[in-house]
Amino acid sequence: MWRYGYGMGSGTRKAKLSLPLCGIVFLAVIHGARSSSAAQRCFCTVTGSLDDCACDVETIDSFNNKQLFPKLQKLLATDYFRFYKVNLNKPCPFWTDNNYCGSRYCAVKPCTPNELPDGIKSGWQKQPPFASEDAAEECERAEKLGAVNSSLSQEMQKALEDWSRYDDEEERFCMVDDEECPDSEYVDLLLNPERFTGYKGPEAWQIWNSIYEENCFKPYTVNRPLNPLAKYAGDNEGRGFYNWLDDLCVEKRAFYRLVSGLHSSINIHLSARYLLEDSWFGEKWGHNASEFQQRFDERLTKGEGPKRLRNLYFLYLIELRALAKVLPFFQQSSVELYTGQTAQDQQNKQLLLELLTVAKSFPLHFDETLLFAGNKKEAAKLKEDFRMTFKNISRIMDCVGCFKCRLWGKLQTQGLGTALKILFSERQIESLPKAQGSQGSQPLFQLSRQEIVALFNAFGRISTSVRELENFRSLLSGVRDEM
Repeated sequence: MWRYGYGMGSGTRKAKLSLPLCGIVFLAVIHGARSSSAAQRCFCTVTGSLDDCACDVETIDSFNNKQLFPKLQKLLATDYFRFYKVNLNKPCPFWTDNNYCGSRYCAVKPCTPNELPDGIKSGWQKQPPFASEDAAEECERAEKLGAVNSSLSQEMQKALEDWSRYDDEEERFCMVDDEECPDSEYVDLLLNPERFTGYKGPEAWQIWNSIYEENCFKPYTVNRPLNPLAKYAGDNEGRGFYNWLDDLCVEKRAFYRLVSGLHSSINIHLSARYLLEDSWFGEKWGHNASEFQQRFDERLTKGEGPKRLRNLYFLYLIELRALAKVLPFFQQSSVELYTGQTAQDQQNKQLLLELLTVAKSFPLHFDETLLFAGNKKEAAKLKEDFRMTFKNISRIMDCVGCFKCRLWGKLQTQGLGTALKILFSERQIESLPKAQGSQGSQPLFQLSRQEIVALFNAFGRISTSVRELENFRSLLSGVRDEM
């Protein structure tokens, strides 16, 4: 996706590493150089228990690759989950930037109306999640409410709409304004996969620099290791950074690890779906082990790379926990994965419930009660800071100059934001109607189709990243070099 997602130093150093790397590896293997393998350097510490968690890397690998990944891929290939609505033409709200990627690999092809299922194209849901069985009663109630509202002034009606919109936003961790925007278009995610695009340079660096340097609860005097826009401070830079990070409260430390984990996942995808050949005979996409090493090799990243991979597993646990907690919402008979294809929609709902049941069965879930505990007033303030900061990151996605990168950046931040919304809506989820056809007012907890599609596709990206690590372990296991 973003070509140089993690810092590799200056342009000179980068060129020095990227071009001769394969030759170095080849010579080292031929001459039997005695040095640690590339796999060992990338994955040496990506093992055992994870910080702030009761889980370990090996349990996640086994659970994801054998149980969850196959079901998830099948679900994401269905019509309900493959079409995502997005506005790729919103201006950057933070700086003036007209430097759009000129590569054809950055382009996104939106859907035509004929390519969309009727149920998605119309934007109509057969039955809203909070509908009661007695439609006539609901209509009568709506008419009465309408009669009351009609007596209000235009100013008051506008105020009520704003209040309602504010209430909806209270539990959200990301921007969702694309949903109703007239400039938004549907995109087929299967036809616009996340992969290498060639997007790079100062414009790409500015995105991540803004995220890390301005939105990760850290003082400006502390530099992130291998920050591409800052002068390298020497071998102690990484050590000093992590000393500071370890001293943070668990919530702010978790925030950084979520951002780092998302960043790692993106870099894994561009390394796994890399443009290896572009000729008259066609394009060849595949795994680029050298590209992976530049981002995660312990030696090439001054010890930073394996930490990034561990943060990926932390992100996995957060989003997996959200899937487990949201099961009661989807168990409601009124919640449908509606596309207008009745039989297929029912099968997809069943597949979704099976997937969530598997997610719930994970033995070592992350304990979200550890977050925002203690003094209620301080915890509420910290949670609001957490929410607004992540929301700010979701707005930064409109500054990405590569449209395909922007598409997947917006989707994955919205997916993670939806997961956080679920984690901290436990009471609302518990209050959902338990019995089929139960009467009552609109439940406090809701998910729009946009949020549902983003939630599962975002987790699909993380799940795929964990699966790809097994492939890179195999590719690098026999590689020995003297880099």
